[in-house]
Formats: sequence, structure tokens, C-alpha cells
Amino acid sequence: MKKILYLTDLYYVAKGRNYYEEDLYITNRLKDNFDVVLCNPKNSESFENDVDLIVFRNTGGVNSFKDIYNSFVDRVKSNNLKIFNEFSGKADMCGKEYLLDLTKEKYPVIPTIDRVEDIDLLPDTDKYVIKPKDGSDSIGLEFLEKEELLNRNIIDGTMLIQPAIDFKYEVSFYFINDKLEYALYAPNKEQRWKLEKYDYNSEDMDFAQKFIRWNGIKNGIQRVDACRTQDGRLLLVELEDLNPYLSILELDEETRERFIRDLIDVINNMIY
Repeated sequence: MKKILYLTDLYYVAKGRNYYEEDLYITNRLKDNFDVVLCNPKNSESFENDVDLIVFRNTGGVNSFKDIYNSFVDRVKSNNLKIFNEFSGKADMCGKEYLLDLTKEKYPVIPTIDRVEDIDLLPDTDKYVIKPKDGSDSIGLEFLEKEELLNRNIIDGTMLIQPAIDFKYEVSFYFINDKLEYALYAPNKEQRWKLEKYDYNSEDMDFAQKFIRWNGIKNGIQRVDACRTQDGRLLLVELEDLNPYLSILELDEETRERFIRDLIDVINNMIY
């Protein structure tokens, strides 16, 4: 059988999620089709050239091992290693700069700036959200009143600034390559990771696919996170294109089985 190096951090702690449970489930399903080796991404170098594919999964925020991660990406590219997700994404894989780009390009995204002096480009609001461009898992996120924001010494280009959106709920769309596999949402916006199945319509699908097309990843799993505003619009919150958590154990059996079948098919297409 072909060999897979599955990179994950089984001990990573994330609020509301058990990464290790998800990855143990997925690798248990993959082992019937591939020889699978689990490895922490910090220790992968000596194994990388001995496998047919590297799968980059629930490693947590890569900023906690940024130099190691950057060296890993360099090795993947210089040695032409096959990796899933492939490192061609323009979204969270590269930080949060893309939210500024999408705002300028008039995509349906939460309006975003990175300079306080541009605040007039945002919708008028009493409260704002600021977060680091290279952040993850809401680390460094703050809610500020307008006066607090204007008086805060924010260095231009380091933080994202957005209006605080009064949304009905958050919803996530999960893709393998360009196929929408399922959607989940949090009916209670105070409990982001208490998810239920979301029955999306064609308009919702068009919204999510717009960002998948923009990103252009050929091989990978992506999660389009959005919020539903009080007036019914969907706005992009983020496009996770590096190692999105899948909430796979929260799915019904039919959806989960279809996802695993599609994942195995995609991996086979990459390595055969």
C-alpha cells in the first residue's frame, strides 16, 4: 500500500474541540487503504521523503512553531513533495491579509481595514473588532468601542479592524477540492462549536463556492466560515485553507461516510 505521513498535534488544546478524536477517527478509516504514520509536524523532516503523500491536518496554529513550519513549507516546495492541503492557498494559509484584498474587490466579506485612519471606509458602528493579521483561534481578538479604538496605539499593518457584526448565527461550509461536502451552523451564537447540520440552498452554495474559486486550491480541504446578518446576508468571516477542523464526529453517518469516501478518492488520485 501507498504510504501517508499524517501530520497532527494530538495534544493541541482548542476551545470546544478535541482535535485528537477527529484525527484518530480519520486515520483509523484511512489505514484500510494506506499505510498511515502519525507524526507531530515539528518532527516530520526525517520521514518526509519516505512517503507518497503528506497530509497536513490538525496541528493548531502554526505561529506557535513558525520557523519550523516555514522550513517545512520550503522543503515541500524545493523537494516537490506531494502534500494535502497543497501550499498554494491565498487565504488563512498566508495570514489574514486576504480579508483586506476581498474587501477591496467587493466580495461579500466583513469589511476589513488595517489602518485606524481608514475607519471611514467601514460602516458606521459603535463597536469594532481588532485581531492580529497572523492570529488564529481568536488569539488576540478584542472588542473595542469607537473611542477606545481611536485612542489605541495600533501600529498600521499589524492588526485587522472590522465592525462588530450583529449576526443571527455562524455557518461553515466544508469542501474537499471544489466539492461542497456539508455545512454546519451554530444556532446559538454564544456557543460557536455547538454545531448542527445546516440545510443550505443554492444561494448559500453559490456564496461559498465564490471563495473556493477565488482561492484556486486544486487539492485540499477548505472551510468557508460565514455569518448570517440580521438582514439575511451571508458575509465571509474567514476562509480556512490550511488545516481546518472538520467537526467530523458531529456529522450523521451518511454524511460522514460520503466525506471519507471522497477523501480516499482524492488521495488515491494524487498518489497513483
